[in-house]
Amino acid sequence: MGRSRGQKTRDKNKSSLPQVPKQLKSDGMDVEYSREFADHEDLEAEARAAAAGIRQKKQ
Repeated sequence: MGRSRGQKTRDKNKSSLPQVPKQLKSDGMDVEYSREFADHEDLEAEARAAAAGIRQKKQ
C-alpha cells in the first residue's frame, strides 16, 4: 500500500512556513543616485560591477 493512506507528514512546520520571512522581503523599490552626488568609491564600485557583468556574459 502507498504511504498516502492515513499517514500524516512528520514535519508540520514545513508546509506552513514561508520561504522568505516577511521582515526580509523588500518593497520592490530600487534606490537610484545621481552621478553628481557620487564619490570616488561609488564610481569605482560601479566600474567593478560593470566589469563583472561583462565577465559573466562571456561565460
